[in-house]
Amino acid sequence: MSVFGDGLDAAVQKAFTRPAPKSAPAQMRYLVRQLKSTRAVAQMLRISQRTVERYVKAQIKKPRPDLAARLEAEVNKRWQPQIRAKARQKAATTDGIVIDTRARIGYTAPIGTTDEDRLRHLTVALPPRYAARLFNAQEQGASDQQLQQIAAEALKEVYFQDNGRRAGQLEEVRFTDIEHLEFDL
Repeated sequence: MSVFGDGLDAAVQKAFTRPAPKSAPAQMRYLVRQLKSTRAVAQMLRISQRTVERYVKAQIKKPRPDLAARLEAEVNKRWQPQIRAKARQKAATTDGIVIDTRARIGYTAPIGTTDEDRLRHLTVALPPRYAARLFNAQEQGASDQQLQQIAAEALKEVYFQDNGRRAGQLEEVRFTDIEHLEFDL
């Protein structure tokens, strides 16, 4: 489970103009339209082609829990790609992204400062360049650790250093033990 990747996907999904199909037959029909064949859908979902055909005809309506999860994930991954791209582009160029987190955050600083990690609840608007870095890293398949590092750098600059107005000697921000993480565009 990718906390940062899933959080970024959820933020982009809030921009959708129409809800994704909810019932299993509707989801299956959507995937068949997208992939152009029942065979391709069957291979992707690791089920038989005949099972896909039954879902398309609504002969089967309730999938097993594991199949339901795979089906929903695949539909959400493909739903409204142009809206998804526009939302990412807007966040990366003009609007930026808001991070709301409750996590243990600390930093490395010169001797004599209180740099001990502590639990903080932060809601911080990050500038577009960090939104662009997060989305680019996610598209290139970055790990959750790499996305977490980008978010820590953003918090260091925006929250701790206030865009260069304070804490100039701050070296590194530690961002661990995440209890809650949510992004908003």
